[in-house]
Amino acid sequence: MHKNNQKPSEFRPEKTLKALEISEETSGTFSDRWSQAGIKTPIHSPIDTQLLASVSFSSDADYENVIQKSLTCFAELRRVPAPKRGEIIREFGNAVREKKQELAELISWEMGKILPEALGEVQEVIDIADFAVGLSRQLYGLSMHSERPSHRMYEQWHPLGPCAVITAFNFPMAVWAWNSCLAVVCGNPVIWKPSELTPLTAIALNSIAARIAAAHQLPSLFTLLTGTGAEIGVKLAEDARIPLVSATGSTAMGRDVGTRVAKRFGRSLLELGGNNAVIVLDDADLDLSARAIVFGAAGTAGQRCTTIRRLFVQKSVAGDFSERIARAYKQLKIGNPLEAGTLIGPLIHQRAVQAFSQAIGEAKSGGAEILVGGKQLDNLPSSNYVEPTLLRVPKTLEIMKRETFAPILYVQEIASLEEGIQLNNAVSQGLSSAVFTRSLKSAENFLAATGSDCGIANVNIGTSGAEIGGAFGGEKETGGGREAGSDSWKAYMRRQTTTINWGDSLPLAQGVRFE
Repeated sequence: MHKNNQKPSEFRPEKTLKALEISEETSGTFSDRWSQAGIKTPIHSPIDTQLLASVSFSSDADYENVIQKSLTCFAELRRVPAPKRGEIIREFGNAVREKKQELAELISWEMGKILPEALGEVQEVIDIADFAVGLSRQLYGLSMHSERPSHRMYEQWHPLGPCAVITAFNFPMAVWAWNSCLAVVCGNPVIWKPSELTPLTAIALNSIAARIAAAHQLPSLFTLLTGTGAEIGVKLAEDARIPLVSATGSTAMGRDVGTRVAKRFGRSLLELGGNNAVIVLDDADLDLSARAIVFGAAGTAGQRCTTIRRLFVQKSVAGDFSERIARAYKQLKIGNPLEAGTLIGPLIHQRAVQAFSQAIGEAKSGGAEILVGGKQLDNLPSSNYVEPTLLRVPKTLEIMKRETFAPILYVQEIASLEEGIQLNNAVSQGLSSAVFTRSLKSAENFLAATGSDCGIANVNIGTSGAEIGGAFGGEKETGGGREAGSDSWKAYMRRQTTTINWGDSLPLAQGVRFE
C-alpha cells in the first residue's frame, strides 16, 4: 500500500473556514445572537490533529430558544403554499452550488473523507434540493370512491411541525439534506443536531440555509443545536413538541432514541447500523466485481453505513478473486485526503483505530487469515490512519455479525447462491446487499421475497453509492426508516382522510340504519 506523507500547500483549513465565514471561535447554535456561549470545544482535524476551530456547544437556554422559535416558524410556514416552500429549497441548492468546493474541503478537513468523495457528498445536497423542488408540486393524495351516494372521499397531507434531524459524522452534510429539503417542502421547520465530531460542516451548511430562509421572512426555518447525543439528542427525543425525530447512527443510539420517542407517541425515522454483504458467483464478471468491491469496502476508510464488510465468493473462483482484491488493496494510496491521488484517508479518531485493531485480533483468534493490511500506520501526519484489511475466514465468526466502522473485509467461500443468501441474511442488520452474476435466474432469486432481506438489494453494483431518487434505508436493526426519494416524503407529513357529503340525505356506511 502506498503511504502519503506530503501535506498539500494549496489547501489550508483557515482559507476554507474564511471562505465559509466561520471564525476560529464560533457558536454551535443557529445564530450567535441567540447563543448563551456555552463551553468551548476544540475541533481537531483527523488528518493531522491540527486545531480547526473552537465551537460553543448549545446551552439549555439555547435549546429552549430554538424550540420556541421553531414552533413560531411552523405557525407561519404551514400557511405557505408548498411550491413557494420549494422556491426556498431551490435557492438553497443554488447557494450550495456556489460553495461546493469550499464545503467539500471542509468535509475533508473535519471528517477525513477524500476530496472526490466529499465533492460527491456536496453534490448529493444539490441533487436532493433539486428533487425536493419538484416534489413541492407533487405532494399528492388519493381520491377514493365512496359507497355512499352524493359523497366524495379523499386524503390529503399536512405538515407535522418542527422536525429534529440527528446526523452522524460520516456523512456530515448529505443526510441532513436528505431530511431537511423534504421536511421543508412538506411544511416543517428543521432542528439539526449534528455529530459533536463534525459541527463545523453543520454550521457552514446551516448558515447558508438560514440566510436563504431569512430572506423569505422565515429566520427560524433552519436551526442548529450542537452538543453530545447524551444531552441534546436525549432532549430532542423526549420533547413532545417535536413530532418527528430522524436519527442516523449506531443501532444502540437508535434503540435509545426510538424508545424515548415512542414513549411520548412521537414518530422516529431511524437509519442505523449496516453490516453489508456481497455475493460473487462463479459466472460473474470478476474485473467488474473487484472494482466495485474495493471501492465499496475501502472507500471512506470503511466508515460508511453501506460499506461492504462481508464477501461471499463461490468456491471455484474464491482463490483467484481474493488475490484480485488483495492486489488492488496493495495499490491503494493512503494519506492526506486533500492530496490528488489519495484513495484512503484517516479514521475519525483513535477510538475507531482501537476498534479496528480489536476486531482484527478477535478475527485472528477465530482462525481468520490476514491476506493484506491489518496494521495501524505510524508514518503519517496523525495516528488515525490504518491499512484497509482483507481477511479470509474459514467460517462465519462472531465478529462478522457486528459492525466495525473501519476498512475490514471478511471473505468466505460458499457453495451456492442459496448459501450466500442465507449468510447475507444471518445478521441483525439489514441495510444494503448485492450479488454479482451474469445469470438472470440468479439475480432474480437474490431479489425475490426469499432472497436478500435488506432494504437495498443490487445486482452487479456494490452496496454503496445510492442515488437520491430511490428510498434509502434498511430493515431489522437498521431501523426501518426511509429517506430521500420515492415516497419518503410521507414520513414528514400527517395523512388526513376526508369525506364530504354534498347531498341532502345522511346515508351511513356499511348500510347501517339508525332512525
